[in-house]
Amino acid sequence: MGKKEFDPVTLEILWRRLISIVDESDSAVARTAFSSLLRDAHDYTCMFTDQKGRELAQGTFATPGQSGAMALGIKNLVTKLPPEIYRPGDIFITNDPWALAGHLNDVCVISPIFYKDKLVAFTACVFHHSDIGGRVSSDNHDVFEEGLFIPLVKLYDGGILNQSLLDIIRWNVRTPDEVIGDIRSQIAANYVCSEKICQMLKEYEMDDLDDLAEQIITRTERSIREEIEKIPDGIYRAEGRIEQMKGQEEVVIKAAVEVKGSDIIVDLSGSSPQVNWGGNVVYNFTYAYVFMAIKSMFGPDIPNNEGCARPIQLIAPEGSVVNCKFPAAVAARLVIGHYITEIIYRALAEVVPTKVIAASGGTPAQMNVFYGRRRDGKPWHSVIIRGGGMGASATNDGHYVYIFPANGANTPIEIFESDTPLLVERRELIPDSGGPGKMKGGLGQREVFKVPDDEYAPLPPVNLGIQAGRHILPPEGLFGGKPGAKAQFLVNGIPGNPFGLTQLKPGDVVIIDAAGGGGYGDPLERDPEMVERDVLEGYVTLERAREDYGVIIDPETLKVNWEATQNLRTSLKSSSLR
Repeated sequence: MGKKEFDPVTLEILWRRLISIVDESDSAVARTAFSSLLRDAHDYTCMFTDQKGRELAQGTFATPGQSGAMALGIKNLVTKLPPEIYRPGDIFITNDPWALAGHLNDVCVISPIFYKDKLVAFTACVFHHSDIGGRVSSDNHDVFEEGLFIPLVKLYDGGILNQSLLDIIRWNVRTPDEVIGDIRSQIAANYVCSEKICQMLKEYEMDDLDDLAEQIITRTERSIREEIEKIPDGIYRAEGRIEQMKGQEEVVIKAAVEVKGSDIIVDLSGSSPQVNWGGNVVYNFTYAYVFMAIKSMFGPDIPNNEGCARPIQLIAPEGSVVNCKFPAAVAARLVIGHYITEIIYRALAEVVPTKVIAASGGTPAQMNVFYGRRRDGKPWHSVIIRGGGMGASATNDGHYVYIFPANGANTPIEIFESDTPLLVERRELIPDSGGPGKMKGGLGQREVFKVPDDEYAPLPPVNLGIQAGRHILPPEGLFGGKPGAKAQFLVNGIPGNPFGLTQLKPGDVVIIDAAGGGGYGDPLERDPEMVERDVLEGYVTLERAREDYGVIIDPETLKVNWEATQNLRTSLKSSSLR
């Protein structure tokens, strides 16, 4: 049978249909998942591939670290086995960090899709399970401490459940009903995707997705290459420094981004060797955030598929912190991995200044893992993600309380309090935390937690594991913009250890501040009326308006004093101190 060609209109309709199918699968998760980390924070990704394992579509709200890693990992996994191995009703499961998304909590469920007795595609979803057992702390020394490791194995064989495997999972986690419930949600998501793809094939009288996949991938590749070709050829370099635990040297990430025509080669040679705690990053996860940077700069509106990735090549030496070797600890890989996008932006900032943003306070996202036992002895476990201020761009202030580049959502307080015995006393924006600039960095946020101290029914101790950053090195500004405010972790007013495991007792109060975003451009060039608005809204104080922006605001009318502002700015611009 000859190759089927699709006219541009039909191709666009089918392409959007594929994306809507994955989004429907995505919606099934929101309706069926047990964990608030999935339902409310959206820490999961659904996608499907053609029968060769090439990514065709992913959910609109996919998490970049998972989706980018899956694009590599699913292809490697499904092509590792001969096609005749797969049967209708098969479902595979794995959480191998080196095969997929970089740590054990990201569990992947993969289903082959059959139509007219022929293998036509694969659908897969990765969920960040809040509980996978193990010692929940960033300072583990190898992956064996971090929880249950599931190699690629059949969860269902021809429709028959592998009950023994499910029992192994159940007996290795703290909250088995939630974990098993979330795995069943993954199965449901894959089922929705499979059914809808088969419906589409029937409706359009197609026997498979091969020709459609080829045309979508080819068109996508052509589009993104056209944008890359607009950059002057050359090698653009940047270096990033990432804080470590107390007493250890900073991690260094070196990036050389080479543009050759429509190809981009990102070389991370010279980056620090892997570390002896959970910040290590596997190749797939590093690739995901390299891809995130390039895609967001040169093809932000193009739906993700394999064509987007074809112009990008990554060099990451094995044994380095950006391509660690088994059995390195990897649970906190976001603490280093999320910085990759920022460093690529910095490398290309001079050549494409309008396509990048300053450093973000949500880089890395702040992962707070609380667990313990209720008064009746029943275990509980909850993970919340918190974003900081987003970095400013050439034309816009940074968004507030944003999880970037990881995507995701900030779990509502009401959900957290219903899931746990803890109290949230405050959650608020932090004034003056956004980095000053012509465009201001986004504000960070403060959250105050309390362990109830009812003397008649005391709560057992609560464990808190934090995966975070920016406590020592603040988010940097760009082109004269200033850094955002640093993060902070206090227990009863005393600085805590953001890299280890903290045990809290009844009555303890925890303050967790997420960092603000970096500013973009000289703060003295910010429109004084924008500063006035910031003061009116409580985002910038009167003192910092004067000190950072050279803007004098009348304390009674809260209006700009234009003459005083002009005189102060003239003085500051001529000062050798600036």
